[in-house]
Amino acid sequence: MERLRLGMVGGGQGAFIGGVHRIAARIDGQWELVAGALSSDAERAAASAAELGIAADRSYADFAEMAKAEAARDEGIDAVAIVTPNHMHAAPAVAFLRAGIHVICDKPLAATPEQAAEIARVVRETGRQFILTHNYTAYPLIRQAQAMVAAGDLGEIRVVQVEYAQDWLTEPASNKQGDWRTDPARSGAGGCVGDIGTHAFNLASFVTGLKATSLAADLDAFVPDRQVDDNVHVMLRFDGGAKGMLWASQVAVGNENALRLRVHGTKGGLEWAQENPNRMTFTRFGRPKQILTRGGAGANEAGLRTTRIPPGHPEGYLEGFATLYSEAAHLIRHADSGTPLPEGVHAPTIKDGLDGMRFISACIASSKADAAWTALD
Repeated sequence: MERLRLGMVGGGQGAFIGGVHRIAARIDGQWELVAGALSSDAERAAASAAELGIAADRSYADFAEMAKAEAARDEGIDAVAIVTPNHMHAAPAVAFLRAGIHVICDKPLAATPEQAAEIARVVRETGRQFILTHNYTAYPLIRQAQAMVAAGDLGEIRVVQVEYAQDWLTEPASNKQGDWRTDPARSGAGGCVGDIGTHAFNLASFVTGLKATSLAADLDAFVPDRQVDDNVHVMLRFDGGAKGMLWASQVAVGNENALRLRVHGTKGGLEWAQENPNRMTFTRFGRPKQILTRGGAGANEAGLRTTRIPPGHPEGYLEGFATLYSEAAHLIRHADSGTPLPEGVHAPTIKDGLDGMRFISACIASSKADAAWTALD
């Protein structure tokens, strides 16, 4: 099948996440990067495009020019990947959607609820696909866990525990990634809660299939003079009566990228940790603990669909992104030409983005009210 044409906004020289998206887009052979507005600095944008083999006439000085020009081309891009800081998600997303171009966007959806609402409105108006890269939901064992919960293997869900702990912002930021994440003008009102808290919230929601109805949150900025939160404690209430706890921190010394999920029901429980993503434990009540491995004995169809290499070989972060890019390709081909959607396509959409923004807003409101219980409207 012919590759889809991909453009990129942001992600030029020195940008970590742009490289991740480009690698992921190539893994399954579904995409070819052909255009970009890779930096707000024209010289850096041109240099970045040249390094990536993008033709000079498809390297743009700004995203608005790119959206207009690519929409006018007979062989223009099918989708654009937006890999900018949070405050620069909305304007490019709206510009490309209005130009008839599908959007793949890094999380969270936007810097403010108003920006998020505008993106959602334009998605509805244009009918274009919008895919949000919550990549952890695409790990094979997470897909397996989601299917197990849906099949009733854990029974009725009672308790959900999720945490995402890092330590890289334990001291004042002194690098490109930290600078914008701790700047409320660029990251939005939420710091840690928006950056990694949304990942934890999305993962718990995806695996359990439960809708959070209210929360009580305590947000802190432990580093002196930091203007956004760097540690988050949240209690959650879900529909159906399940209860949850979420901890996200970027000042938890000794943790690198410790995303961990535990789900407990009336018949069983499971536990998974991102730093060892090819292994998950599952326990039926009163029975010995089982160790499930990616693609190994006991793997279900949902997990096998997103497994690329034999058991025992590490597979994780980049491949999770790659799965979302492949699922985005399926969604876009389906939207544009009516090709059938394969079974098990679960790429996060505008709905997941709006859920994440509601989570951020509710956490901030609750914390300001001394951790009062707050509805997730």
